[in-house]
This record gives sequence, C-alpha cells and structure tokens, in this order.
Amino acid sequence: MSMPLLSILIFFPILGGLSLLCVPRQQVATIRTLALLVSLIELCLTLPLVLLFDKSTHVMQFVEQHAWIPALRINYSLGIDGISILFLLLTALVIVVSVLVSWEAITNKVQEFFVAVLLLEGAMMGVFCATDFILFYVFWEAMLIPMFLIIGIWGGPNRIYATVKFFLYTLVGSLLMLVGIILLYQHGGRTFDILKLAGQAYPLKLQLILFWAFFAAFAVKVPMWPVHTWLPDAHTEAPAAGSVILAGVLIKMGAYGFLRFSLPILPDATQLMMQPMLVLSVIAIVYGAIICLAQTDLKRLIAYSSVSHMGFVTLGLFALNQQGLEGSILQMINHGLVTGALFLAVGMIYERTHTREIAAYGGLASTMPVFAGFFLLFTLAAVGLPGTNGFVGEFLILLGGFESRPWSAVIAASGLILGAWYMLWLYQRVFFNEVKEGMRGLPRLDLREIATLAPMAFLILWIGLYPNALLGFLHVSVGHLLDQVHGVGLAGTETALPSALARLP
Repeated sequence: MSMPLLSILIFFPILGGLSLLCVPRQQVATIRTLALLVSLIELCLTLPLVLLFDKSTHVMQFVEQHAWIPALRINYSLGIDGISILFLLLTALVIVVSVLVSWEAITNKVQEFFVAVLLLEGAMMGVFCATDFILFYVFWEAMLIPMFLIIGIWGGPNRIYATVKFFLYTLVGSLLMLVGIILLYQHGGRTFDILKLAGQAYPLKLQLILFWAFFAAFAVKVPMWPVHTWLPDAHTEAPAAGSVILAGVLIKMGAYGFLRFSLPILPDATQLMMQPMLVLSVIAIVYGAIICLAQTDLKRLIAYSSVSHMGFVTLGLFALNQQGLEGSILQMINHGLVTGALFLAVGMIYERTHTREIAAYGGLASTMPVFAGFFLLFTLAAVGLPGTNGFVGEFLILLGGFESRPWSAVIAASGLILGAWYMLWLYQRVFFNEVKEGMRGLPRLDLREIATLAPMAFLILWIGLYPNALLGFLHVSVGHLLDQVHGVGLAGTETALPSALARLP
C-alpha cells in the first residue's frame, strides 16, 4: 500500500495544532517555535508531491479512497492534478510566513492563535485535495471557524462587525452550494464523486440552476463584484497573518471552485454564462482600481486592489481558452505571493508606527531602506512589471481575453494603467517626500522579518523569469478541462451549445 501523502498533508497540521494545547500557555516561546516547526515540516511534506508528480497526465494522482458513509455513497476520497498541486504549495508557504509575521505581533492568547492557524491550514489542504463533494463541503465549511476566530479575537477595533459580515456572506453562499450538491446527487447517479459527476450530461435548465447555486458560494469567496464588500472590512480588521491567509489562499477558493466544479460539470451553462461573467470581471477590475485611488488606509487600499486583481482571474477563467485559464491559475498563485507580501510588509510597519493612515507616512526610504527595497519589488510586481510574476499571469489573461472577447481585454487593460497609478502613488507618499513626524528613528528590519519577506521576493522574481516552472504543471490538466467545457467527452465528439439550448423549456 502506498503512503497516504495527501492525508498526511491534511492531518499533520491539524494534529500539530492540537498538540500545542499540551504545552503550558505560559511557555510562549515554545509554542511559537513548535508552530513554526510544524509549518516548516508541512512545507517539506509538499516536496515529495512535486518530485513524484507526473506532468504528462490529467488523471488524479496520489489517490486515496475509503468508504465513509456507505449508505449515502459518501467516500473519504482524495486526489490532486496539475491545478491543485500548485495551491497546496502556496498554502504551505503562506502558513510559514504567517507564523513568522505573528512571532511578536500576537501577544494575547498566543497558544490559541497558532492552534487556529494550523487547524485552518489542514482545512485548506483538504479543500484542494478532496474529490468527494461532501468531503469537499466539510473542509470548505471547516475553514470558516478558525478564520472567524482569527479575525474576531485578534483583529482590530471593528473586528466583530467584520467577522459577522464575513461569516454571513460566506455561510449564505455555502448553503446554496449545498443545495446544488444535493441536486447533483439526485440527477448524477446518486453519487458525490466529483469525477463521476463531471462525466455525466445534464439538461441545460438544471445546469443553469446549479451554476447560480455554485456561483453564490464561489463568487463571494473570490470575491466578485458586487458581493465583495466583506473583503475590505475583513482585511482591515484582521491581524497581519489573517490578511496574508485571506489574500494568499482563502479568496482563491472561489476561483478554484469554478475550475473544479462549474466548468467541467456544467459546461453548457458555463458557455452560456460566459458573457455575463466577463462583464462582472471587467467591472471588478475597473471598479476595484478606481476605489483604490480614494483610499486613505494602507490595508483597505491593498484589499480593494485584490478585488481588481481577482477580476483578472475570473476574466481568464471565463475566457474559456488555454491562455486564459493557464494565466488565471498562474495569477492566483502570483496574487497570493504579491498581495500576501504586501500585507506582510504593512503588518511590519504597523507594529512600529501603530497607524495605517497613508497621510501619516513619508520618507521611509531614508529611515528603512531595506524595507523600502522589498516594498518596491512587491509594488512593481503588483503593477505587472515585466520580469516579475505579475506580468506573466496578466499577459496570458489578456491574450486569452482578446482571443475570446476582444472588448474584455481592452477594458481590462485600463485596469493595468489604474493599478500602476494607485500603487506607484502609494509608494511615493509612503517612502518619499519629507520624513513625517513619528517616522524618524524607526527600527530597521531584523533578521526574522527579512527571512519572512525574502522567500516571497525570491518567488516573485523566479516565477517572473521562469514561469514554465509552474505552467508545466498546468498544460495537460487545463487542456483536459477545456475538453470537458467544450464537449469533447468520452465519445470524443463535440456537443454544440445550440443543441443544449434547444432542450431548454
């Protein structure tokens, strides 16, 4: 029997987090060290997946399947392909840097905080590995609890409002998704196996109902306009680690849901809804960028920039071609690194100044030059400078958008101009001009903080210069996904959308 690598990846951080409860809460240094050790070991556990992964096939790998609730044909079923493996790597890295950035920032209920972070890691790993719909839903809902606690206990002054808003938005969407799962079970041969459900043909009317049920859950998580309003509040009130996890992994769950479920299981509805999805995407790109220009709070600006950048992600997804999909998946990874790094940096400067008001800053380039250098790299990656990872993903998305619907790429390109405007203007106000009162004599970055930012900086440059390191995992899996979307199924023949439209009452 082969080693259950995916189960280990899911349950190791959960068990590691629970083991922290055995350490006396007064031993803060020990708790922090153990949490870091668990997260580093988890990151190392992803390496065998990379080394053993076969890029030449779309078939699920490292598969595990055991009966869980036989009466309902619910299985403990795991597997990954070239799409999900990248998100496992991203999740493991984001948790490591989240532990590091919380080292001194979290001083209240330290034990409980790191337990919540590690439990959240296990649940996120489960979402990306699950190939049974009920198992996926369990992990999807399980993520809510630790994040609810992270924002609600260790967040800012308005943390209760932000937490309740986050919880209600995501819970309502998740309940509608559950209704869709039950409908699929009834019409898909009474199975929750995601791969089997993707191999079935469904009437267009049912597909449309399911598409909007799933849309309710996934669009909130992305978040797409106009269901994005929970995100700025959650980011603003969350501690630095919470913002990093939200930006780095959690908001990728929605786009991953579209990839894993909406596109392959509901191909006719996906094609029919392509145009509305592209419209919502370009609205998010432009709207999010314009709102950024009006922000006075560092975290809110970066939070609204996520709305704009995730608009590019959904644009690539619903372009429904190879360039767009690959660019979209790559941009999810890139956004996790770049925006996560920006939130790390904001957390570090907030610890020193205890303000996020942009107007309070000025002249940090002279008082904290190393920090200014890191922030400049993250800023340039956020605006898509060639040579950074942000350029590659956005370029592929615009190529895919132009091939699918030229107007979408033209409008989206304006978002790049606006993005350069608000990010470079932010950098100019914070790091240049006259040194403001209270900004003099700030402590420079220590070794722990440099070690936190350095991996993000390295990956931003490495992916920017050698994107095929990640794209190589995607080619075959994305090609197979497009075959499913465009109706090239087991019979190898295309099923035209007009015929599906004819079946619509």
